[in-house]
Amino acid sequence: MNALGRHLLVELFDCDPDVINNLEAVKGALIEAAKRAQATIVDVVFHEFNPFGISGVVVIAESHLSIHTWPEYRYAAVDIFSCGDVLQPEVAASYLVEQFASERTSIVEMQRGMFLNAPVPIVHKATVAVS
Repeated sequence: MNALGRHLLVELFDCDPDVINNLEAVKGALIEAAKRAQATIVDVVFHEFNPFGISGVVVIAESHLSIHTWPEYRYAAVDIFSCGDVLQPEVAASYLVEQFASERTSIVEMQRGMFLNAPVPIVHKATVAVS
């Protein structure tokens, strides 16, 4: 059985609301999580909502990390999607749990792009020029 990628759906409950409502803290944590997972960062886009909440994505050569925060509920939803077998999504998830001081966490892993009868192993590694 072969898959194009692994997708971690990370639920972070009982987070520090001051941290997950701080644009620079959230952005910095996602960028550092990508680096710790051995990802190649391509682009970064974040948006701060009024009165609170942050959404953002770190586009990586291997796919993406994204986040949506609800400080009023002390909750953050994170997706870590990795193609290939180089990236370490668990490392990124653990780092974010620590940075956001999550007291309760749920992580579900999905195999994306399953090919049950692929004639050859799927080898996929995007190459990008990072400036």
